[in-house]
Amino acid sequence: MSFFTAFFYDNVMKYTEEACLVEWRRTLLENVEGNVLEIGAGTGASLGLYPQKPSLALYLSEPDSHMRMQLEKKLHSQPNIKATVLSCSTENIDSDDDFFDYVFVSLVCCSVKDVAASLQEIKRVLKPNGRFIFLEHVAAEPNSRCYHWQQRLNFIWRRVADNCHLNRNTEQSIIDAGFVIEDIQYEKMRKMIAVVQPTIRGIARIAPE
Repeated sequence: MSFFTAFFYDNVMKYTEEACLVEWRRTLLENVEGNVLEIGAGTGASLGLYPQKPSLALYLSEPDSHMRMQLEKKLHSQPNIKATVLSCSTENIDSDDDFFDYVFVSLVCCSVKDVAASLQEIKRVLKPNGRFIFLEHVAAEPNSRCYHWQQRLNFIWRRVADNCHLNRNTEQSIIDAGFVIEDIQYEKMRKMIAVVQPTIRGIARIAPE
């Protein structure tokens, strides 16, 4: 991702954040505690939405250097938020096994190189009783008009939007990776173009062996 893309990212997402994403993230994160990892933290859109708990140890991972620069700048301007910033990718998380109580991803699975490998890494670093929290834009209902446009535009969209895919079935990928979805909601992302509107958000746990 270029410096200019990272620099203007917040402005591009501003209206969608205000319309729905801030509320969705705050609700998803309201009960987190212990060791918490946000993967693909970007420019820090979730900062300020985590509960202020003494027991919460926050880790923010962002592999893109330009996005991470914006993230660190926001952290420095909000000294009340304590977090450890990591540079690792979703496919190779810099952590011991069974370390985190919660792992959170927001608009990340659409653009990772290997969804299956990323989800296996999340399983690896989660405690056996931990929770995986997700908020992702996904493929529309099969055979819908939106889905057909996603299929047509995906090749171009990936190249202009830093490998972001319009047509990934992330819910099925989560299940295939060995998670049990405890709660999931389907809703359109407001103030966004139609092919990016379908979303899922929810909480999953590791399936018992």
